[in-house]
Amino acid sequence: MLSQDWRRFTESLPNNVYASVVNSLFDNLNTLIAGMVSASIAAFITAWKTSSRPLLICAILLTVIGICRSIDMIGYRLRGDVSTKRAAKRWEVHYAIGAGAYSAALGFWWLISFLTTSDSFVQLLCAAITIGYACGTSGRNYGVPNVVTLQIVCTCVPLAFAMLARGDVYYIILACFILPFFFALKKIASSLNQTLLKAVISAEDVTLLAGRLDAALNNMPQGLCMVGGDSRIVVANGQFAQILGLDPQVPRVGARITEVLVECIRSGLFSASAAGRIVSDFKANMEQRTSGRMHAETQAGRTFAVTFQPTGNGGSVLLLEDITERRSAEAKIKHLASYDALTGLPNRTFFRSQMDRALSLMRRSTDQSALLFVDLDEFKQINDTMGHPTGDALLCAVADRLQRIVRETDVIGRFGGDEFVVLQSPVGAPEEAAALAKRVVETLSEPYEIEGHQLIVGASIGIAMTGQHEVDADHLLRNADMALYRAKAEGRGTWCFFEPEMDVTARARRTLESDLRKALADESFQIFFQPLVNIRTGRVSTCEALLRWTHPERGMVSPAEFVPVAEEMGIINELGVWVLRKACQECAAWPTDVRVAVNLSSMQFRRGNMTGTVREALWAAGLPAERLEVEITESVLLQDTEATRVTLTQLHDLGVRISLDDFGTGYSSLSYLHSFPLQKVKIDRSFLQGIQNGGRSLTLLRGVARMSDELGMSVAIEGVETQEQLDLVAAEPSITEVQGFLFSPAVSSSRIRELLQSDMTAATKVA
Repeated sequence: MLSQDWRRFTESLPNNVYASVVNSLFDNLNTLIAGMVSASIAAFITAWKTSSRPLLICAILLTVIGICRSIDMIGYRLRGDVSTKRAAKRWEVHYAIGAGAYSAALGFWWLISFLTTSDSFVQLLCAAITIGYACGTSGRNYGVPNVVTLQIVCTCVPLAFAMLARGDVYYIILACFILPFFFALKKIASSLNQTLLKAVISAEDVTLLAGRLDAALNNMPQGLCMVGGDSRIVVANGQFAQILGLDPQVPRVGARITEVLVECIRSGLFSASAAGRIVSDFKANMEQRTSGRMHAETQAGRTFAVTFQPTGNGGSVLLLEDITERRSAEAKIKHLASYDALTGLPNRTFFRSQMDRALSLMRRSTDQSALLFVDLDEFKQINDTMGHPTGDALLCAVADRLQRIVRETDVIGRFGGDEFVVLQSPVGAPEEAAALAKRVVETLSEPYEIEGHQLIVGASIGIAMTGQHEVDADHLLRNADMALYRAKAEGRGTWCFFEPEMDVTARARRTLESDLRKALADESFQIFFQPLVNIRTGRVSTCEALLRWTHPERGMVSPAEFVPVAEEMGIINELGVWVLRKACQECAAWPTDVRVAVNLSSMQFRRGNMTGTVREALWAAGLPAERLEVEITESVLLQDTEATRVTLTQLHDLGVRISLDDFGTGYSSLSYLHSFPLQKVKIDRSFLQGIQNGGRSLTLLRGVARMSDELGMSVAIEGVETQEQLDLVAAEPSITEVQGFLFSPAVSSSRIRELLQSDMTAATKVA
C-alpha cells in the first residue's frame, strides 16, 4: 500500500512535520464530498440512460464508498489524534484505503461503460469525471505522493485498457495521450509535495525560533521593551511589567511608552519629576540616535537602570534592570575596602588616605597634627584565655570609647589586632596631644563588662608630631611606632613622644637584625662552655653551652643584647637548633662522664618539635641521651602547662636530663618542683648574696636545697665567685654542683677540652 521508501522518509520526519502532512489529506472535506457527489450523480445518469445493471452497481458502489470516506473524514476532524507518529500513520493508512477503494470503483465504472455500451455521451461523461477526479487527486493529496500514485493507477489503468480494448485507432491515439497526462499529474503531485514539506518545515522552524525567542525574552533577568519610530511598543517581555510592578497588559503592543510612564506615576512607582526626566532622556536618545544609560530612583528607594539602544528602523530598545541589590552590594564592598569589618573604623588604607589629606591641609597653615599609635596591654592574654569572640567584643568596646573622647575633626583607625591609631588635627601644641593620650589611657583602662566578665586592659601610646618639617604619612606612622616601642619598654600604661634618637636606635636595631641574619646564615656564632664542678669529687661533671657572637665591627656582642632581638625576629628557634647540634658534637669528644647542658627558650617549645629536634641532634653527634642536659626557665613552664609537661616527659623518657635554671627568680617556683619531670635545680646566684653573714640568706639557701634534694633532684648553685661562698655551700650536703667564676668563666671549646683533660680539684682556680 505504502512504499518502503515513503515509510523510511516519514520515519525521518519530525513528529510535527509528519502530522502536518497527514493533516493535509483530511483538510479538504468539502471539495472531496463535492467531487464524490458529482461522480455518484454521473454514474446514476449513465445507468439510467443505458439501463445497464453493471453501471447501476458501479453507481451504488461509488456512493457507498464515498459515504464511508466522508464518515472517516468527519471522524478525523472530530477525534483525529496525530500527536505521535504511530497515530499519524494509522490515519494515513485509513485515508489511503478509502482513496484506493474509491479510485478502483471509479476505474471499474469507466471500464464497464466502455465495454458494455457504445453511447458516446456515456463514454464522454465517464472520461470527464475520471480525468477531473485524477486532476483533483493530484491537487488534494500531493502531501502523500503514494496516495496520488495509488489513485492514478486505479483510474488510469482501466481507462487505458478500455480504450485499447475498443481497437479503434482513435481510441488508441487517445489512450496514448492520456497515459502521459496521468504521469504528468503524478509529477506535479510530487513537486507540490516537496513544496508542502519545505513550507511546513520552514513554518515549524519559524514557530520554533519564535518560541525560543519568546522563552529567551521572558526568562531574561532584564525587562525589554522595543519601540518603533512613533514611540509605540512593538515588543515587551514579561519582566518589563514585572520589574515596574505593573499589570502585564499595560505595556501592550501598540501602546505609547509615555502611557506606561503615566501608569507608573499613577501607581506611585515614580514621581512626576523622575518620569519626566526619563521621557526627556528617551526623546533625546531617539532624536540623536545614540545609545545611553540612566538611573531612575523609585519613591520606594529602589534603583532602576534604563539603557537605550537605537535600532535601524528609527526605533529604540529599552533595557530595564533593578540594580538596587547590586548597588547595595557595591556599597558594602566599597565600605569593606575602606573600613574595618569588626569595629567599623577606617582601615589602614583609608586611614592612610585621610592622613595624606590632613597633612596636605596642615602644610597650608601653621597648625600641627599629632598621630597617636595606641596598643592595648595584655590583650593577647585575654584573647587567648577568653576566646576570640570575647576579644572581638572587647575591641569593639575600645573603638566605642575612643570615638567618644576624640573631636569631630580627629580620625580614628584600626590597623589590625589590638592596634588603633588616632590622627589629632589640628593641634596647637604637643601638650594637646599629651592631654588626649592621657584621656585615652585613663578611659581604656576602666573595666569592661563583656559577656558577663569584667575585663581590664591598659594602653600604651606612641605620639608623633608633624613639627616644623614636612613629613609624609609613612614617616609619621614610623615615628609613632618607634615612640610606642619606647612607651612599652618603659613599663606600659603610658605614652611617649617620638624623639630623633629613637630613629637612631631603630636604625641600629635594623642593622643588628640584618647582621644577625647574616651571622646565622654564615654560622658566625661561637659556643663557649662554662663548667659545673661536683664539689664532692672535685671534677667537672657538666659544661653549660653558652652562645657568643663576635661582630666583625663591634667585637663581642653581649647575649643580653642580641638574644632578645633574635626572639622578636623569630630566628631564635633556628639559632637554638644550631647551638644544640654543635654542643652535642663537642660533647661527643669529651670524657664519657661529662655531660653538656643546653638552654632551651620558651619560643623553641612553642614553635618547634622539641623532642624530634633533640633526638636528631643526639643521633647526628652519636651522643647518648643521658649525656645531654637541657636547661629550662620558669617562662617555659608558664606558657602552656599541659603541652610543656608532655614534651618534658618525652625528653625524660628519651634519657635526657632536665634542669630548672635560675630557680628562685620567678613567683611560683615551688609548684614546679613536683609538677614536672625535673632532675636538677640550679639555684640562682641571687641566693648567694649575704650568705657570708649567715642569718636568713643562708637559711633560705639551705631550705631550698634540702627541699629539692628530698624531692629527688640534684642541686647546683650558680654564681660562686669566692672561696668563702664555696666553703659555705660545700657545708650543705644536699648541694652537689657549683658553677661560677671561682672555677672558670665561659671558655672556648678548645680551652674546655684542656680543662677536662687536666686533673681539676674543687680548690683549683683555672680562670
